[in-house]
Amino acid sequence: MISPGDILPLTIEKPAAGGRMIARADRLVVLVSGAIPGERVRAVVERVGKGIAYAAVVDIDQPSSDRRPIAADPRCGGCLYAHIAYPRQLELKSLVIADAFTRIGRVRLPASVHVAPSPDEGYRMRARVHVRGRLAGFFREGSHEICDARRTRQLLPATFDALDRLVVAMQSLAIDGVREIEVAENVDASHRVVHLDAVMPVVPRSLDLLGATDGLTGLSSADGTRGDVHVTDTITVAGHPQVSLLRHVLSFFQGNRYLLNQLVAHVVEQVLPSSEVIDLYAGVGLFAVAAAAIRGARVTAVEGDRVAAADLVANSRTASGGSVVAVHQSVEAFVGSVPSARRPTARNASADRERLGAGGQPAPSDGPAPTLIIDPPRTGLSREALDGIIRLGAPRIIHVSCDVATLARDAGRLVESGYALARVDAFDLFPNTPHVETVVVFERS
Repeated sequence: MISPGDILPLTIEKPAAGGRMIARADRLVVLVSGAIPGERVRAVVERVGKGIAYAAVVDIDQPSSDRRPIAADPRCGGCLYAHIAYPRQLELKSLVIADAFTRIGRVRLPASVHVAPSPDEGYRMRARVHVRGRLAGFFREGSHEICDARRTRQLLPATFDALDRLVVAMQSLAIDGVREIEVAENVDASHRVVHLDAVMPVVPRSLDLLGATDGLTGLSSADGTRGDVHVTDTITVAGHPQVSLLRHVLSFFQGNRYLLNQLVAHVVEQVLPSSEVIDLYAGVGLFAVAAAAIRGARVTAVEGDRVAAADLVANSRTASGGSVVAVHQSVEAFVGSVPSARRPTARNASADRERLGAGGQPAPSDGPAPTLIIDPPRTGLSREALDGIIRLGAPRIIHVSCDVATLARDAGRLVESGYALARVDAFDLFPNTPHVETVVVFERS
């Protein structure tokens, strides 16, 4: 019987969703961290569950030719694939997508999925830095231990420099109640804003000094703000007008500066020109405003988060080409109130916006059902949201997801309800990690 602490000789078979690799021992599936398919390793068992064990590599008997040295702690957040040569990372992510669709969604992909590559240094525009005493950095996977974020090279050197100066300033001011620092910057890093998550108040004088930290353009906390707490992004798609988007430091936004334009171009390319669109989980309006500007779409954009919805309203007012109607409402409530195979109208956007400020939504009108863009959180679609989406009967659904397991689960349900996969593409927004952004186009059969 396998027990925690045992050292197992293992042959690594294939990748699993989440970053570990699959091996087998004594009729158990063993999920191994720090390995590469094809390697023969020795791994220490960390814990054992029903029919499955978790282990970590302690020695490599037969290394893969794709193994590479790394400077960072391999268990530091964002580094679970860092020991794997980058081209092999992309291959493994394609395999993970196919496996999840087959095993979880019971859907077989017609072809292997191409994963668009990204530079793997300085790619992040958003991050959370944890502060514990005099230490600041990322968490090691599966723990609350602080590891050196700079050695992961996920942020730009100038971003790490600004965060280091901020932490030194907090220590010099004896501010020990800040537990997390959210940092957000735009593509060219001309705007860089932080939010301090503190367990005790930060006095105004200290906020003034922290807000003046070199390299920051704004600072936010529960006790006040300094400077501009928004950043402005410019989306550029060849042959089309640029799209400018304002976002608060706490608003969700796609985090890879190198693939942002490519991802947006791909998603809006799936939208028919001058069509009606409902964008669910719209965030600050990344896809909604771009679809209006580039495809002339008439978009109803739905966002439940208060901070992101405020940005969405502001960005909808600047939409050109088509139109964007911003709805601050949960997706579950919105899809539950729109009749089947009917669409909200965007013909009187200004009147709708006035009514939306009071929590209303555009009234439905007759006509063909709109295309749906959905970009749910990592947990995927709730049952209520998915039921409502299926009931809407959209002829086309463009599903953007950062979690292949929940995507495959929801894809299985959509296929069961009469949708077919038209295409699947992926973008490596998270290099050196097991995560991948996947865009699936569904069409009603």
